[in-house]
Amino acid sequence: MTKFFLPTVLAASLALGGCASLAPTYERPAAPVAAQWPVPQSATPQTKAADIGWREFFTDPKLQQLIEQALANNRDLRVAVLNVERAQAQYRVQRADQLPSVNAGVGQSAQRLPGALSTTGQPAISRQYTATLGISAYELDLFGRVRSLSDAALSQYLGTEDARRSAQISLIAQVAGSYLTLAADQERLRLAEQTLLARQDGLRLTQRLQQAGVSSTLDLRQAEISAETAQTDLASLTAQVAQDRNALELLVGQPLTAAQWPTAGTDAPVSQLTELSAGLPSDVLLTRPDVQQAERTLQAANANIGAARAAFFPRISLTASAGSASPALGDLFRAGSGTWSFVPQLTLPIFDAGRNQANLKVAEVDRDIAVAQYEKAIQSAFRDVADALAQRATIGQQVASQQRLVAQTQDALRLAEARFRQGLDDRLATLDSQRSLYGAQQGLINARLAQQVNRVTLYKALGGGAPAPGDASGTGARATQSAS
Repeated sequence: MTKFFLPTVLAASLALGGCASLAPTYERPAAPVAAQWPVPQSATPQTKAADIGWREFFTDPKLQQLIEQALANNRDLRVAVLNVERAQAQYRVQRADQLPSVNAGVGQSAQRLPGALSTTGQPAISRQYTATLGISAYELDLFGRVRSLSDAALSQYLGTEDARRSAQISLIAQVAGSYLTLAADQERLRLAEQTLLARQDGLRLTQRLQQAGVSSTLDLRQAEISAETAQTDLASLTAQVAQDRNALELLVGQPLTAAQWPTAGTDAPVSQLTELSAGLPSDVLLTRPDVQQAERTLQAANANIGAARAAFFPRISLTASAGSASPALGDLFRAGSGTWSFVPQLTLPIFDAGRNQANLKVAEVDRDIAVAQYEKAIQSAFRDVADALAQRATIGQQVASQQRLVAQTQDALRLAEARFRQGLDDRLATLDSQRSLYGAQQGLINARLAQQVNRVTLYKALGGGAPAPGDASGTGARATQSAS
């Protein structure tokens, strides 16, 4: 009978433990945003950002290499991947409670009785040897408490995977943004160098004219001020470029060589120029991992309500063992030495000073908080896309207008210099034209930078950055598969 006892107890335990959960039925809250984007979209078929991998979207080879290095070496992303593995292990720990733990044990006990206590009047030593196989304190999950806790752990684990995906998308966008900022500042630095050379040439010309009595001392001082201003801008931009490189190295996670810095200016696009489709706001909910992470948190909170409700009902735990016992080690496994024990335990909550009710209230409030956070995540996602679309609608006009402004100020400077050389105007008109051209050229760099950053921002806001084969995101994907 002993050899059939433990399998019978295990089978009965598993049959009784698979009951339904008391968690409320999960329903996704309605999205608290408009059904359409505030900026009208083109009727021309466009590509969805979620369908474009980052290797396809970013066309600059240097930027592609930097993104690959960042995905492999960035410490923040590494922490996000490790958090996934940690949550996966925690989920497995919680899921293990749904099955009995079977343990084997071998023991010996020895006791010496003095003659005064022995039935024979002589000192005696007694020994007992045991070998058992059993389960200890296995809870029959009749009301779904253990299952609810396991469901909550699963949602939390999947939420960390969504957080890793969100961290990856953000890292890709940050690397691209830092790369573009560095390219823009390098272009500003080259412009400052050219401007300084031009103003130093103008200063030398003004000095010769002043010595010849053609130009006044005021013209000389204004030319000196203009040259010193350009020198100050050059020093400031030199420091800014160095800081941009440091910021990019921090994102990439390792030192970079001079060959890895951008060489082209903001007029060379680093991403594809195909216009991305914004789709409907509901599409964002299916592609943005931060929104999915917020929903996982809500699902975990919903499952915790089931565990809190189950605490009001009786809890049954089983402890059972089967094996053999003998006073002699050689007789331990002989016929007739079989032994078994079965210890069911029922715990019925009667009075807990309102503890279970308070725990249920905490779980329900946590669920309400998770609902608000989920709705906030949707609203934030909606705003990110709406802001990027609003800028996209006008940024092309800004760039075109700034290009015309540069051309006009260049022509104005040419005319001012001609009039100065002919003695028709003083040096002030030329200096004003130089400052206007310098400001217009800087404005053009800023407009081009904003246009490229807008493409990256919209790509990220729409859930772009899908993992490409062989990149660092494979770690999270493998973890997801192994936990299922």
